[in-house]
Amino acid sequence: MPHDVAHEKRALRAELRERRQLLSDAQRDAAAAGIRTQLDQAARLRTEAEALRDEYAKKASGADAEIAALMASAEHQANEIVEKAKRDSAALIARRQAMAEEKIASAERAAIEQVRTRVAEVAATAARELIVAKHGAEADSKLVDQSIAQL
Repeated sequence: MPHDVAHEKRALRAELRERRQLLSDAQRDAAAAGIRTQLDQAARLRTEAEALRDEYAKKASGADAEIAALMASAEHQANEIVEKAKRDSAALIARRQAMAEEKIASAERAAIEQVRTRVAEVAATAARELIVAKHGAEADSKLVDQSIAQL
């Protein structure tokens, strides 16, 4: 009987080894399947990440081009505004200069007219004084006679 027990012990040990082997093969298979699943998921995630990276790179490139176009447009508009302001200010200066020249000319004409008026007044006064001083009643009478005769 001790022999049978030893034999049975050996048989149980062999079966236990076999079961351990089967269990460890199953565990290894399960672990390998889990690793395969994780690798597949990692590959899928990597593909998605690369697609997103490419999409954002494309958007960034498009944004750079759009920014460059907006900058060029803004610079063009700024240049147009500056040029218009230059033209407008030149026109305003020309108008103001013409107005100033017209005011000066008008003032000159008024001054000349005042001088002429004053000269005429002075000449009339001088003539009156000369006539009063040089013509007497006899000369006045002669002038009146001549004027009547001419009528």
